[in-house]
Amino acid sequence: MIEVRDIRKSFEGLEVLRGVSLRVEEAEVMAVVGPSGAGKTTLLQIIGSLENPDRGTVCYDGTDIFSLPQKQLAAFRNQNIGFVFQFHSLLPEFTMLENVALPALIGGAERADAEHRAMELIDYMGLRNRADHRPSQLSGGERQRAAVARALINRPKVVLADEPSGSLDSANRNELHRLFFDLRRDRGQSFVIVTHDDALAAQADRTIRIVDGLIAQ
Repeated sequence: MIEVRDIRKSFEGLEVLRGVSLRVEEAEVMAVVGPSGAGKTTLLQIIGSLENPDRGTVCYDGTDIFSLPQKQLAAFRNQNIGFVFQFHSLLPEFTMLENVALPALIGGAERADAEHRAMELIDYMGLRNRADHRPSQLSGGERQRAAVARALINRPKVVLADEPSGSLDSANRNELHRLFFDLRRDRGQSFVIVTHDDALAAQADRTIRIVDGLIAQ
């Protein structure tokens, strides 16, 4: 589904990625592990088109995303890639429902359709009675589940998660991890998850270890 070939990236003369190649399959949960500074987040950002590589290609079902004009790339990202960050990044002035619906509205959906899809996802997350609450009124676990719902609103091919449970306590962390596998089972979602959590990495279908900008063999 996603083919990453010979990705190289430097910042101010420091080579962070030195020729990384991998493939993400449909309905696969892949964990990306390794020491801090190894290039994991940079790789995730490149797979998600948030950062351009210096060299190499990222293809989604044969489409080289970095060959697309910027406007097309932004539309592609909106429709095909979901993001979950360590800190939920919900907009504080919006309710949970508005936050979850926002990517669909940006993608051109009618408000009624966007909010219907958002509520279905919120329901799936077990948060229906919290839909009209703002982020400051939600627990950490609720905020992160809302962030996952937002990532899924446009039915993306893949969800890219960067330390998604890093700020959660153990109970909420375990609940979030179960949610990823439930989503893969129920919705056929693929996940690429950068994590330092050994338990999550052990549950993943495949674990890729990045060391000094390369995949460790």
